[in-house]
Amino acid sequence: MFKRTVFQTIKSRIEEDRKFIQVLMGARQIGKSTVVKQVLNETDVPYQVYSADNVPASNTAWISNCWAAARSLKQNNGWDCILLVIDEIQKIANWSEAVKKEWDEDTFYDRNIKVLLLGSSRVLLEKGLSESLAGRFEEIRMSHWTYQEMKECFGFSLDQYVFYGGYPGAASLIGDADRFDQYIQSSIIDATINKDILMDTPISKPALLRQTFELGSAYSGNLLSLNKMLGSLQDAGNTSTLAGYINLLNESGLLSGLQKYSVDMSRRKASIPKFQVYNNALKMVYGNLTFEQAILDRKTWGHIFESAIGAYLVSQAFVHRFEVFYWRERNDEVDFVLRKKGVLVAIEVKSNAEKKTEGLETFRKLFNPKNSFIVGDGGIGAEDFFSMDLKSLF
Repeated sequence: MFKRTVFQTIKSRIEEDRKFIQVLMGARQIGKSTVVKQVLNETDVPYQVYSADNVPASNTAWISNCWAAARSLKQNNGWDCILLVIDEIQKIANWSEAVKKEWDEDTFYDRNIKVLLLGSSRVLLEKGLSESLAGRFEEIRMSHWTYQEMKECFGFSLDQYVFYGGYPGAASLIGDADRFDQYIQSSIIDATINKDILMDTPISKPALLRQTFELGSAYSGNLLSLNKMLGSLQDAGNTSTLAGYINLLNESGLLSGLQKYSVDMSRRKASIPKFQVYNNALKMVYGNLTFEQAILDRKTWGHIFESAIGAYLVSQAFVHRFEVFYWRERNDEVDFVLRKKGVLVAIEVKSNAEKKTEGLETFRKLFNPKNSFIVGDGGIGAEDFFSMDLKSLF
């Protein structure tokens, strides 16, 4: 069975001495539960697994009952330690308070009970962690599947990855466009918006949130001002509303609005956003071209290719904790600017001979990035770039 690289990280964390609550985080449908099952099948640590999938949200006592069962198993079997795994924990109201209470009690009484939490909602997990569990947890962040993983596990070609993205559940459906689109819509987009965002966040205009996502995804890889969006959306309200919705979509691992790189933070905040999906499947589900048609349309394929590069960057940025911007000044532009702890990397995407790249040289003179290069024609090949360890760039 195929194992993602995060497999070893999870395994080593649960086998080391009890230090922190381990929290596995990532977008929907990227295989979090699957990789945890693989780890449990290969570890010698005794474990007990529970899922809050069908538990009423108001039943906060359920978490305490899970803990009590784990404590009882550990004591009755004379185990030195036990691993408690709780899936979909974000579905329980005030889950972080209950976890904090039980974890602190185990710490006080020197009970060697390790804890691994995971859930399908990045938004709700992060909210609970920041509210109650500061200093008690450690994140393990999972990204969407990379090109190398989709190639090795499902035999994807580079062009297929660029067009269809990296959702493992959809890999077997690429031969049937309707089934593929339906899976992306129902299992990922609808589930994330309805169950993750709307369930816990007061949204005055849910229809507008969905429209914002659809328009932003269709424009992935392009700049689109919020004022122009207002003219395209029904009952759009104001730009502050749209900005808030884009932030929620970003926190959910669906759609990011990249800011223009500037040393001045106020200028970054006021910049026109460059929309970028976290997985190119989210863009293509709103396209009107088939895979075969898109490849033959060189201009359209160039936009799809740039969006695929950006999707890889923002997905990896979540895991490796760096920032992604774009840069534009008059006629000069750089497609993506990465920053981590003050270190800059500039990346220009060139999918055809017509695209100018003078902006990269201008950016080098102005900001002196540690690394700067072209991906595509005349630069690093896409396959090599998708295989690159982005941490090594900083």
